[in-house]
Amino acid sequence: MQPETYPVRVRGDLDPALSRWQWLVKWILAIPHYIVLLFLNIAVVVVTVIAFFAILITGKYPRPLFDFSLGVLRWRWRVAFYALHALGTDKYPPFSLRAKEDYPADVEIDYPERLHRGLVLIKWWLLAIPHYLILAVFYTSSWHVLTVNPNEFVAYLLPPLIVILLLIALLGLLFTGRYPQGLYDFVLGINRWGIRVRAYATLMRDEYPPLRLDMGAR
Repeated sequence: MQPETYPVRVRGDLDPALSRWQWLVKWILAIPHYIVLLFLNIAVVVVTVIAFFAILITGKYPRPLFDFSLGVLRWRWRVAFYALHALGTDKYPPFSLRAKEDYPADVEIDYPERLHRGLVLIKWWLLAIPHYLILAVFYTSSWHVLTVNPNEFVAYLLPPLIVILLLIALLGLLFTGRYPQGLYDFVLGINRWGIRVRAYATLMRDEYPPLRLDMGAR
């Protein structure tokens, strides 16, 4: 569970009646979202640069820009929850920046009335480094070398941890019709961690993200 006091809250309610087979095509069905998000993510970079100077000068993140960045983060999470990093629902994500109470995945971030002008210079790169290193373990592949004999080596690429976890979950779904709850909670914890760090690195909050997995749907 995530603490109620932390200003970034991530929700992902597991669909109890997931299809055994729909995960095979979800990534294809989500292609229209990928295209839209490509442009939205570019826009977020521009918005974050503008917000950087606004915070540096005024100590405030302009509310319309904040709402836009939150909307894109919310959109990204819905698509990831559906097709990429959680596979927790068969319900197609809406094409919307707005909060949708009837959709099982959402992100809420409390708007900050004031932000520290000095932190904006270092929090997105220097202060967030410990989180980047940990998240790299979850989200990046790694090369390994296996020694077959003194003169022979085999190199292989190990998929990201979250991909391995999702493959195990999909096997459970395929053969039992159920997404293992403990595994789901762990996957949600990883995603929640990543979203908190993204919110921090894009200057939306000053509170340092907790260095822990807050597992579970809410």
